[in-house]
Amino acid sequence: MLLGLYITRLVHTQGRFQVVVKPLAEQPEELLARRLPLISVIIPARNEARNIYRCIQALLRQTYPHFELIVVDDRSSDETPHILAEQADADARISVIHGTELPKGWAGKPHALVQGAESARGEWLCFMDADTFAHPDLLFAAYLEANENQADMFSILSRQELGTFWERTVLPLVFMGLSFGFPVERVNDPARPEAISNGQFILIRRGVYDQIGGHASVKDRIDEDKALAIVVKQAGFRLILADGRQVASTRMYTSLPEMWEGWTKNIYLGLRDRLWLLLFGAVLGLLVSILLPLWLVGGLIWLAAGGGMVASVVVIEALILWGFLLEKRLHACQEFGIHSGYAFTFPLGALIFTAMMVASVYKVVSGRGVSWKGRHYR
Repeated sequence: MLLGLYITRLVHTQGRFQVVVKPLAEQPEELLARRLPLISVIIPARNEARNIYRCIQALLRQTYPHFELIVVDDRSSDETPHILAEQADADARISVIHGTELPKGWAGKPHALVQGAESARGEWLCFMDADTFAHPDLLFAAYLEANENQADMFSILSRQELGTFWERTVLPLVFMGLSFGFPVERVNDPARPEAISNGQFILIRRGVYDQIGGHASVKDRIDEDKALAIVVKQAGFRLILADGRQVASTRMYTSLPEMWEGWTKNIYLGLRDRLWLLLFGAVLGLLVSILLPLWLVGGLIWLAAGGGMVASVVVIEALILWGFLLEKRLHACQEFGIHSGYAFTFPLGALIFTAMMVASVYKVVSGRGVSWKGRHYR
């Protein structure tokens, strides 16, 4: 029981951000009077008809006065090109690039981002995903924090919009696992090797981007955001990961099949250099989803069958651990803005998360490869 309490506390006490990006309390008039650098916002869009209009409209309402918006249509087969054409006709700030055929040896997203960067004129490049939606102060507040913290590459974690049962059951556990594996204080420490960024929003100095070779340096990586962060940090540049939940939100997936495809694509490829974390997560997921419920139910059955004092101790220990876990999961529900009842679904969420980890490893190790948005990678 004591080991269970320790592990529960350990995995729930990571992710304390030193840098928080907040909406501006008031317009910084002294800054508006100065020359502000041009920020090039680059969005890769492949079959993003569901999100791209909302994403673009949010960016067009930015309080930051000096930015350009480049959207790379990565050979979409849905209504994305039509939506982009309408938006570009309506607002001259939008530039649409029609992506070229994917070269051999490249993953789709790095190739799209390289094409956007080639057209960008800004002193800062801002890479955003099409399923991420900006608060009006996002660019201004992120730029100010990046400068304040002398960052060369600045990324944020956005607020997750969780609309369905499966999103609310699984995704909070996924993000808890990531925060445990990549503690933000270590990521932000130049002396530590840990490096990760969130491709939903990355702000990077153009000179730094060019010096490290841009996305061409991670051209074959599906987890290009993490890979780029590693290259930046290893080159001696300043990497900052911040809490951006007040200035950006993301709707990653809307169903269990989408989550399955997305995370089985990412998990093993993103953690193959940290296999201990995969093993720990799989073992912990099985313990939480199977052993912990059996511990409580088995103890209650034993007690009802006349197990006496020993059975009572077993039940009490299980209840203490369950209570501690539920308290932590209730706090997580508050953090994610979901109903407190989802604190009780963590065994199911842990089981699915573990299954995704196993499936991700199997797909890659077996040579079957992973699929994402109509493309297959081995």
